Amino acid sequence: MSSPPLLLVGHGTRSDAGVAEFTRFVGQVRARTRGRIPAVDGGFIELARPSVADAVARLAAHGTGGSRRIVAVPLVLTAAGHGKGDIPAALARELVRRPGLSYRYGRPLGPHPVLQDVLAGRIDGALAGAPRRDTHVVLAARGSTDPDANAEIAKVARLLWEGRGYAGAEFCFISLAEPSVPAALHRAVLLGARRIVVAPYFLFPGVLPDRVVTQSREFAAAHRDLEITVAGLIGGCDELAGLVLERYDEALGGDIRMNCDTCAYRVALPGFTDKVGRPQVPHYHPDDDGHRHAADSHAAGPDARQHHAANMSDEHSHEHAAHEVLS
Repeated sequence: MSSPPLLLVGHGTRSDAGVAEFTRFVGQVRARTRGRIPAVDGGFIELARPSVADAVARLAAHGTGGSRRIVAVPLVLTAAGHGKGDIPAALARELVRRPGLSYRYGRPLGPHPVLQDVLAGRIDGALAGAPRRDTHVVLAARGSTDPDANAEIAKVARLLWEGRGYAGAEFCFISLAEPSVPAALHRAVLLGARRIVVAPYFLFPGVLPDRVVTQSREFAAAHRDLEITVAGLIGGCDELAGLVLERYDEALGGDIRMNCDTCAYRVALPGFTDKVGRPQVPHYHPDDDGHRHAADSHAAGPDARQHHAANMSDEHSHEHAAHEVLS
């Protein structure tokens, strides 16, 4: 049986630079897999084009020896609501639209040692030869209403600190969760930091990474005695492309499971009990008006059990930003 096509799924952004970098990265993965994977495409669940629906339509029309399978790899760093619910819901909608289509769903990209190494490289670039031992790192990520995803960012910060010789590592969120970027910077100062590198935990440019830079600048302007630098984004590097292909292979031959032990959709976590069993529905996408039909309003929304089943290996039938010195 021939290898199935690869679908890269992004959240979407209003940033033209972010859309361009996503598109370039899809082409990079396509070039790297030429001769091994018959087709590679990508789409967003909201905010930008192309949509997931458009990408699936192109893959379905590609003609892959009669194959009706695809492998979907989410270009997300944590298994938050987008990876657990929104993307599987968008894919489930495509199964309704295209009877006979099936997909396997890869894990989110993080945490992974490759990403830790890339982050460390971006931090070293921001340090420009200054020693790690005198540097505190503040990892800045997208926040979530999913406590498991937020806890994973704390894990990433700790993994980044372990064995790399930084003076300390804090974590923070630019939206939806605390601590904020200024709060984490303040904590680093209280712990004795005089040189701080803010490391954005984002793949591509966008509104939220820009906000990390803005808030870091504002803090630096109010603390002239500090050296505060923002590292570059992870970006569409060769290491990221290799990780995507690792997730592709794992989806085909491995046992893919999200962390169900602390999933708010399954477990009654304090403060999040309303999420248990909540149905998941796809985002509205600007392109969807051209695709809708009556069935979309019904079988397009998998419940909380389905979004976990989609992450198992069984087939589910349904840029680098330049660093900025801010001080």
